[in-house]
Amino acid sequence: MTKSDNPADPFKKALAEATKVMANDPELSVSYSVDPSGLSGDSMRLPQVSRRMTRDEVLLARGTADALALNRRYHNGETHARYVPQGEMARDLYEAMETARCEAMGARDMPGTAGNIDAKIAHEASRKGLDQCKQSSEVPLATAAGYLIRHLATGRDLPGGAKNAMELWQGFIEEQAGGTLDKIDDILDDQAAFAKFARQMITDLGYGDQIGDDPDDIDDDQEDQAEEGEEDADEPDSTGQDDQEEEDAEASPQSSQEDQQDASQAQVSMDDMADQEMGEEADMPEGEAPLEPPAPQPVSEADPDYKVYLDTHDEEITAEELAEPVELERLRAYLDQQLEPLKGAVSRLANKLQRRLQAQQNRSWEFDREEGILDAGRLARVVANPTTPLSFKVEKDTEFRDTVVTLLLDNSGSMRGRPISIAAICADVLARTLERCNVKVEILGFTTRAWKGGLAREAWLNNGRPSQPGRLNDLRHIIYKSADAPWRRTRPNLGLMMKEGLLKENIDGEALEWAHRRMIGRPEARKILMVISDGAPVDDSTLSVNPANYLEKHLRDVIALVERKKVVELLAIGIGHDVTRYYDRAVTITDVEQLAGAMTEQLAALFDKDPRARARIMGIKRAS
Repeated sequence: MTKSDNPADPFKKALAEATKVMANDPELSVSYSVDPSGLSGDSMRLPQVSRRMTRDEVLLARGTADALALNRRYHNGETHARYVPQGEMARDLYEAMETARCEAMGARDMPGTAGNIDAKIAHEASRKGLDQCKQSSEVPLATAAGYLIRHLATGRDLPGGAKNAMELWQGFIEEQAGGTLDKIDDILDDQAAFAKFARQMITDLGYGDQIGDDPDDIDDDQEDQAEEGEEDADEPDSTGQDDQEEEDAEASPQSSQEDQQDASQAQVSMDDMADQEMGEEADMPEGEAPLEPPAPQPVSEADPDYKVYLDTHDEEITAEELAEPVELERLRAYLDQQLEPLKGAVSRLANKLQRRLQAQQNRSWEFDREEGILDAGRLARVVANPTTPLSFKVEKDTEFRDTVVTLLLDNSGSMRGRPISIAAICADVLARTLERCNVKVEILGFTTRAWKGGLAREAWLNNGRPSQPGRLNDLRHIIYKSADAPWRRTRPNLGLMMKEGLLKENIDGEALEWAHRRMIGRPEARKILMVISDGAPVDDSTLSVNPANYLEKHLRDVIALVERKKVVELLAIGIGHDVTRYYDRAVTITDVEQLAGAMTEQLAALFDKDPRARARIMGIKRAS
């Protein structure tokens, strides 16, 4: 057996063994993946740990492993399902509180887990931008309630972002459910008792109409009905109904025969009608046969099996529709203020890109043409000899004049803060620079309308949760700048990315397919699509009820479609995450401040006349 050369392998193996012990499940299978972490049957997925084993990676892996192991150890699925509420908001509260209970049990019985789980909570709070929230409306109530339960049950302070989220709702929760919260220490060990406590909390918070019937009351009613049924079976028939029916039949035999004859005639008549209808169908000419409805078109051209449960609430919307002009101007000013220190460096890179492009854009003219632009330099000949015809000149097309570039920006919650600010300002400067070089630019963004599923998920819940529903969130595709709109008119729109509550989940595959469709419809001869993202596609509502690689597989299928059609040149930049496993032409940057340089170098390489230089910058091993 050869020894692994990956320095992270010993840590991953040790963590997997410790997790099995903590979960009290030696048969548990532990793997590390870029897919969302979670439990599925006897398998557990933990966050990937790279060869570098950064401190954040190690802490996140440990915290996630501890949280999932404690859930495995202390959580009973049957008890949980017995008391689970029916409504979406009530269910979110119920599940958040049960997760907090398991983590609090672990902190009490195994104190070493508390610090690890704090690191996981801090990471999730930062990813969702909870540390920047100023109002309770920006934080899901269920998230805050779960944090409060954990805080009260353990007595530990929460990490920054989680503490901020909890405090925004704490006053309201304690005012509505203070009496119920006092009982938390007595029922932590008993999951059934805690489930009843959670249902009471949900009622106190105003969502009692969503919890459904009390399962204990239903069981009592069923037991009472069963006892009554047994008593009825033991009692003699006091009505003598059967004897009475026999007497009636003997007393009026003629009436009984007539009733039977009427029933027989009715049955014959119905049979005749059925035969007649069948005969009409059989005799119908072939040309008049009812047409079968056409098969529904697949949601995705890249993958016919990709499903969307409900797309009625998806939206393709312009930035102007999501905010008033005054707010856009305010957000744009805030964006400029945030990135004032970077403006000099970004502008220098933009000027470098412009010089490289304009160096290839040397004008050349064809003279003595019969039409075109009047050649003023040869007007003297006409003055000297009026019989001399006017001379015109025509400018030759440059190599990249007929080009459009689309920037597709990931607007997910994990981009919140500095990454989205730098992405916005780079897109802005790049659009202005390319416009000077007569290259049209389109700027698009993609996110979802809600966290963890919106109206689509609610419809799925109301319809009985059918299995394998497909995508369960409502898409939001944003047009910040169309290719034909001048930069000066759309400049304020990029400030929208600073709007609180805008950045949520990311479903990259459908966004890429949307941007590709828009580009195919453009008249330009050359089309370039640049994707800027910080990781794999993630939507909790979809991934919780579909295969774990559902969204990632679709993204790969869409990329394959784009590459196969060869109408659009596709490249990508990953911020902090390796996107080369998805895109052939891609670069990964570890610091968001490198984004400006990566964008300009990638675009400059695409316009480079030297294929060797182009291949070197794009990361292609051999120039075609």
